[in-house]
Amino acid sequence: MQPSVLTESPRAALLQQPPDRAEQLPSTLTIMSSWDVSTVLMTETCGEKEQKELSAATRGCGPWSPSPSPTAQPGAAARSVDPVPCPVPRVPCPVPRVPCPVPRVPCPPCLGRDGRPYSAALGPRTGTLPVFRPRSLWPRPPSTGPGRSPLAPASPWRRRPRGAPGRPLPARSDVARRSAHNRPRRAPPACDDVPLVPGSGGGRCLRWAREGERRERGQPCPAPGTPSRARRAARGTARARTEPCICRAAAPAPKALWLGSSRRLGAARHGTERAATPGPADPSTMASVSYHISSLLEKMTSTDKDFRFMATNDLMMELQKDSIKLDEDSEKKVVKMLLKLLEDKNGEVQNLAVKCLGPLVGKVKEYQVETIVDTLCTNMLSDKEQLRDISSIGLKTVISELPPAATGSTMTANVCKKITAQLTGAIGKQEDVSVQLEALDILSDMLSRLGGTLYSFHSSILTCLLPQLTSPRLAVRKRAIIALGHLVLTCSGNIFSELTEHLLAELKRNESTSTTRTYIQCVAGISRQAGHRIGEHLEKIIPLIVQYCNVDDDELREYCFQAFESFVRRCPKEMDPHISSVMGLCLKYITFDPNYNYDNEEEEEDMMETENGEDEEQESDDEYSDDDDISWKVRRAAAKCLEAIVSSRHDLLQDFYRTLSPALISRFKEREENVKADIFNAYISLLKQTLPTQSWLHSADASGKDDIPLTMLQNQVPNIVKALHKQLKEKSIKSRQGCFSLLTELANVLPGCLADHIPALIPGIVFSLADKSSSSNMRIDALSFLHVLLCNHQPEVFHPHIKALLPSVVTCIGDPFYKITSEALLVTQQLVKVIRPLDKPYTFDAKPYVKDLFPGTLKRLKTADIDQEVKERAISCMGQIIYNLGDHLSTDLQPTLKIFLERLKNEITRLTTVKALTLIASSPLKIDLRPILGEGLPILASFLRKNQRALKLSTLNALDILVKNYSDSLKPAMIEAVLTELPVLITENDMHVSQVTIMFLTTLAKVYPSCISKISGSVLEEIFQLVHSPLLQGGALNAIIDFFQALVLTKTAAMGYSELMKQLTAPVYSSGLAGASPTLHKQAYHSIAKCVAALSSACPKEAPATVNQFVQDVKSPKSSPAVQVLAFLFLAEVGRTTNLSAQRELRAVILDAFASPSEEVKSAAAYALGNVSVGNLKEYLPFMLKEIGSQPKRQYLLLHSLKEVISSSPADSLAPYVEDIWALLFKHCECTEEGTRNVVAECLGKLTLVNPAELLPRLRKQLSAGSPHARSTVVTAIKFTITDQPQPIDALLKGCIGDFLQTLQDPDLNVRRVALALFNSAAHNKPSLIRDLLTTVLPSLYNETKVRRELIREVEMGPFKHTVDDGLDVRKAAFECMYTLLESCLDRLDIYDYLNHVEDGLKDHYDIRMLTFIMLARLSVLCPSAVLQRLERLIEPLRATCSTKVKAGSVKQEFEKQDELKRSAMRAVAALLTIPEVEKSPAMAEFSSQIRSSPEMASLFESIQKDSASLPTSESMDMS
Repeated sequence: MQPSVLTESPRAALLQQPPDRAEQLPSTLTIMSSWDVSTVLMTETCGEKEQKELSAATRGCGPWSPSPSPTAQPGAAARSVDPVPCPVPRVPCPVPRVPCPVPRVPCPPCLGRDGRPYSAALGPRTGTLPVFRPRSLWPRPPSTGPGRSPLAPASPWRRRPRGAPGRPLPARSDVARRSAHNRPRRAPPACDDVPLVPGSGGGRCLRWAREGERRERGQPCPAPGTPSRARRAARGTARARTEPCICRAAAPAPKALWLGSSRRLGAARHGTERAATPGPADPSTMASVSYHISSLLEKMTSTDKDFRFMATNDLMMELQKDSIKLDEDSEKKVVKMLLKLLEDKNGEVQNLAVKCLGPLVGKVKEYQVETIVDTLCTNMLSDKEQLRDISSIGLKTVISELPPAATGSTMTANVCKKITAQLTGAIGKQEDVSVQLEALDILSDMLSRLGGTLYSFHSSILTCLLPQLTSPRLAVRKRAIIALGHLVLTCSGNIFSELTEHLLAELKRNESTSTTRTYIQCVAGISRQAGHRIGEHLEKIIPLIVQYCNVDDDELREYCFQAFESFVRRCPKEMDPHISSVMGLCLKYITFDPNYNYDNEEEEEDMMETENGEDEEQESDDEYSDDDDISWKVRRAAAKCLEAIVSSRHDLLQDFYRTLSPALISRFKEREENVKADIFNAYISLLKQTLPTQSWLHSADASGKDDIPLTMLQNQVPNIVKALHKQLKEKSIKSRQGCFSLLTELANVLPGCLADHIPALIPGIVFSLADKSSSSNMRIDALSFLHVLLCNHQPEVFHPHIKALLPSVVTCIGDPFYKITSEALLVTQQLVKVIRPLDKPYTFDAKPYVKDLFPGTLKRLKTADIDQEVKERAISCMGQIIYNLGDHLSTDLQPTLKIFLERLKNEITRLTTVKALTLIASSPLKIDLRPILGEGLPILASFLRKNQRALKLSTLNALDILVKNYSDSLKPAMIEAVLTELPVLITENDMHVSQVTIMFLTTLAKVYPSCISKISGSVLEEIFQLVHSPLLQGGALNAIIDFFQALVLTKTAAMGYSELMKQLTAPVYSSGLAGASPTLHKQAYHSIAKCVAALSSACPKEAPATVNQFVQDVKSPKSSPAVQVLAFLFLAEVGRTTNLSAQRELRAVILDAFASPSEEVKSAAAYALGNVSVGNLKEYLPFMLKEIGSQPKRQYLLLHSLKEVISSSPADSLAPYVEDIWALLFKHCECTEEGTRNVVAECLGKLTLVNPAELLPRLRKQLSAGSPHARSTVVTAIKFTITDQPQPIDALLKGCIGDFLQTLQDPDLNVRRVALALFNSAAHNKPSLIRDLLTTVLPSLYNETKVRRELIREVEMGPFKHTVDDGLDVRKAAFECMYTLLESCLDRLDIYDYLNHVEDGLKDHYDIRMLTFIMLARLSVLCPSAVLQRLERLIEPLRATCSTKVKAGSVKQEFEKQDELKRSAMRAVAALLTIPEVEKSPAMAEFSSQIRSSPEMASLFESIQKDSASLPTSESMDMS
């Protein structure tokens, strides 16, 4: 609707409706637009001169020329208004009018509160129109009246009308003017700025101009009466702030709220609200921004603090936009104004001004930033404390926003130099301590973030900071130490040496104890920040600190131990010679408690009880008070130092159990809670270090049994329990939690070790569970320990204590805190297994305890509105109760099963319920599940369609158990419903789901053979496809073999033996025909052969005919190679278990196949000969040995056959032939062909396993004799004797493997390579074989990682020269060994020596670099502190790799290789960035900035991070 106004005011006539649109309005009433309303309202307060200017400017504007209203009464005069001076100075708007592209939207009808049109509230319509009156003369209707609203206070802002003086109208055509006037008008201020006007849309939102846009965005109008600032917050976007709405308001808005609309009104008035859209900074946009900024700056000068606050807030919002661009004049004004506002009287305005400095740094030129910094530094020296504080905050804000130096910006360096010069002066000269503290704080921030930029100032900073270490104020000293810690990260070696020499000199001088404390703190602080640098000075530092430990000053001792702790953690290699002396000091001072007598503790306790009331009387001011005793700090520091030693020195574990463990156990009685907690933590660290040794414990020698840490720990368990069990009943919750944490770790490390001590521990557990003063965490810790205890010990040891334990646990099930309930249900589940273990005979009567266990669990099971974790635990616990005690539940069983059925229907609990039902169905008590099977089985069948993998697997397991145990209760219809869901589950995309599905089908084939025939087609089709898949192997293949055997035994006509054979072999027989399916993968032939052999073994009557058929296939010249391969593989599978001597021509057929042109046929024939020989050794093995000796052309294939014989034959049946085989193999161990030697070596290794005591010494003798070929064969043979399973040879091998590893020093390159392969195999499969030899083997291993120039040669290939490195394979083998050692023998490695060689590998050949990048990523997880110390040296090779460019003319493979190398390097960088405190490294910070600033590297890094996020864990890396 076109807006117009019909009033008696001549001024209103200026805004009348154009004649061409007048017919659209009702004849009796026209409506004023929101824009016109705001125009009139704002001109009401103008003076006479302004009104005349408005009339003159508006008159004669084309189609908007005033026209007489058809309904206006002649002679009507306007009401006079007293002129009011305008408070806002006029500023010419530089923004040209641009026609708005938004289509005009008709104004909605204006409704009052009662829903009627607003005019209805004014009374009956008459011929006279309502008179529009100025706001000052409006009546103020009651707020409760219908359609009425109180008037809001007047807006302080005026809108200048178009065409007013100072802003001439541009010459435009009529069309242009019409389009400009017809565009939607800007909305006026919010509803708390402008009153409701009759006919102005007062009952609805006046944002009609954006109605269509708002509908598209789906933005609702804010609630009526919402204050404008609150509505802004609700909308949450800067753009939304420019779209106020006038809604029904309940009361006038308070000044604090409506003043905030100044920016919105200004934006609406000047058309600058669209500046938020990012885009190029064209002149018009910049002018618009400048104008808006100017208006904000003007408001910042207001005397009203609310105006200043809102304007500063609006400026901050503008500065945070990326698109904003300031011209030079605006920059000056903004900087000047913000610096002025820092001195504002209002604290909130000051805070906002400081916040503006951050985003402003990136928006202004360098000299403006320098102006800001100069002013802030000057203000810091001001006498006003508030100004000093706000200026220091401002400086920190500016420093945090400066761009890193790596971006190439000079601003950072220049600004930092300015700040540094002033700060160092302030620190050195200033007498005011508060200024010094602030300056030191800022200097620390700057050094930590931009230390490298201040390189030229490092010397002056050091000179400035060193005197502060002797300041009379301790706070100044501490801040100076922090600043020095940040300085040493980036300073040069000379400055670091100067600092260290100064500290050493001062420590030797020892002027006063106070300064000595400070210098020791400083040394410790430097060590924490840059431990790798201080390591070389430790030889001089340690003796001094050891000396000060003996000074009688508790604080000094505390700082000494803190320094030791830092050295141990940050410089472990350099601390190695001093560990024993430091540990001795720790053990001495951990018992340092001169003011307390532990000997008569019990007497003291009694005395405390009797004399408690007299304490106050006996105390006097002169007596020693516990408050003065700080010896506990020494003990705590010693305990923390011990923890650092224990956690970093796994190699000293046995020494720790001899000396450290007893000392810590004796200190469990510590009286100070904080110290006791640290002693517990130290012992827990010792237990954690013991845990990894369990994996190789079994291989240790029996003679050294007492030295094994676990055995030593077992002997100390009684002392541990004795020291702790009394404390479990102490009032101190912190002490009890420490006890439970330690006991939990002990039970995990040494399962069953507390069996004899259960009676001593149970009272403490019950006390913590039942004590009302126990916190929630206390109960949770007690329950966690009880759960571990129940899991790791035999049920019998708990039976005497069930009566005492059960009530407390059941009470915890009913606890209102969900975490306690959840933990209690877990304990209850374990208790049920203990009360009635079904896997062994028991005499304990469980029936009396059912009435305690069942009701509490049932109550939690029934409750629906509880935590998800509690729901799941309740289901699992009830499932366990029914499994173990179901026969004691009688009438309660069926209602409980009904609840399970309900939980099965719930999406949240269905997975847990399926698992619980699986458990119940497998119970030996034969629980009656018939009432829920009818409804439950279809639900289970529907789960097989779900996309949740875990649910599918659990459901299949549940169905399998149900079919096995409840076959008589299941109807055929139920089974068929399940069967229809199975075919889609059999796919090569998920082999495990396929395997479980096929196992379930096998069960069905045995239990319900009739049902299988109904779906045989669809299921078998999927299974046959799986058999022909190259991915099929292992468990899935075995499941299919079992299924086929079960299927053929059902004797169903549709799927008999011949039909199955035909389907299995069809792809092979059709492979040679035209139009046949693609050739099968090699693995598929093996799968088919195994399935066919399984069918033959299941149908013995059919087997001979099948064997004959395949023999004929091999003989037939018409048979394709594929058919021949399958035939040989089938004969191998059958011949391994069956004597095929009846097939007289088989031997000749196989030997003929050795001459086949197809390599696959020859390989299959050799495999068949070996396996057929296993079934008939007497006939075939002598023949094979004879052929190997007499047929050199067939030798390689025959040796493969011999390998199959040795691998598959039982040791006793092979024994008569061992000597003959051994002699034959040694004849061929010096063969020139490496392939033949490898087969011989494998045969020798596997043959040695038959009789290791006799054959292993023979192999050992061959090391010293023979050619390099013979030595390499013998070493390779040993590799094949090492498997990941225990073998009788292991004990013998451990004694002599060192001799075989001596070949790492062999002069022959190939022998060294195979020796490295042996070492790698041992480290991977049986680390215990080589752990004790690492000290002698590692130097040889590291020696092989070096590039040898003598092995590099140039080969001419036509016009090109190609470089060949003969030592590359050996180096690759050495680095592979190093990677394997990370997983198995990390505790035996000197990690710093190891890192030296990793560092060399990062600069080596492509293949080695790929491997070392993976090693570096692994080291970042395993040894972060060591990597952190070497970070600067490790970063450079990574940076070089990531920055390398491939030459333009290179081949495609070169580009691909370089891309893969970069990806691998970036993975290593991503792993390095996960190390704690890595951000402190300047080298890493600079490299990170370089990655961010390079689009190529940034995108690569982002993709690496996405890949790593999709992995299950950060450690899932593969060497390949």
